[in-house]
This record gives sequence, C-alpha cells and structure tokens, in this order.
Amino acid sequence: MMFKKISTMVGIATLCATLAGPAIAADQNLIPAQVSEKDEKIARDVTHAIRLYSGYEIFDWVEGNVENGVVTLTGAVRAPQSQIDITTLAERVPGVTSVRNEIRVLPLSTYDDQIRRAAALSIARDPNLAQYLMQANPPIHILVDNGRIELKGVVATTLDKRLVGDRVRNSIAAFEVTNNLKVEKAG
Repeated sequence: MMFKKISTMVGIATLCATLAGPAIAADQNLIPAQVSEKDEKIARDVTHAIRLYSGYEIFDWVEGNVENGVVTLTGAVRAPQSQIDITTLAERVPGVTSVRNEIRVLPLSTYDDQIRRAAALSIARDPNLAQYLMQANPPIHILVDNGRIELKGVVATTLDKRLVGDRVRNSIAAFEVTNNLKVEKAG
C-alpha cells in the first residue's frame, strides 16, 4: 500500500492516506479533491480523538488512513494499553465501519526508557530547541526500539531538524538515530 506522508505541527496524530483516501494532518486541511466528504470527516474526527487521548505522548507515533469508512492505524506506541485505547477511540468515531490496527507496541525495556528520557532531555536542554518540547502536544516524537531511535514529527526549519538529530545523536549511547523529522519550511 502506498502512503502519502503528511506531517503535523501538533505532532499528536497524523492521518496519512493512500492516493484514494483523505490526507489529514492534525493541524492542517490537506484533502485531495477526490476524497469523499465522509472519509474527510472521519479522518478529522479520528485525528481529534487521538489528539485528546491523554495516554498519547512524545514517545508514541500514530498515523493511518481512511478509505470508505475503514480506518487503518499504523505507527508505534510505548504502552500496550495505548494501542488498545487508540483503536477503541477510532472505533467510536461516527461513520467508521471498521478499524485495522497495525500499531506496533515497542518493547518494554528499562534501557529503552533511559534512552527515551535522555533523548527528550537532550532536546529540552538546548535553548534553541526547548520550544518543541514545551508545548502541550509536542511536535517532536521519539521512538525507541531496542536501542534504536527514530525521530518523527515536524520542526520549523531544516536547521532545527539537523540540530535535533545532532543533539540526540551526540548525547546518547544509542545504536542508531534515524531523523525522520519533516520540515515545515525551508531555512
């Protein structure tokens, strides 16, 4: 299945879409002309529900698509309960006919938890980057899977993307750091 990746400044949930489905970012209206109004509304409502879910944190990343009322959720979460809760939230949205849960639960690991905290602190301690983690719904998400870090979300500039990646890479003993942050604008 081919996905059109859409990023979100809010960073809580992003609903991506196949070419036939809605492409909704949590803070933007990016709807292709061929999308049904019903799928567009479902995507917005699912995004909204996930954004309000208190268990969704900077160490989780959920995205998905909607096609003909069928919601497919992908991404990764730290807590097994979050996977269940997010699926339940999507199922409760009016118009959803079914939910395909393809969300991975990241391994429960003290080592990975230490890396998560260290990565978040490395960003928060940088005065140029702290703004990204000071928000109620931070736009940067840190996924850690067996000592490997993946940065997801969106930052304002190319420089910020590079600084976040370098800050995390240089301050943490992780096996690998993959910077998949999107840039809101060039700079």
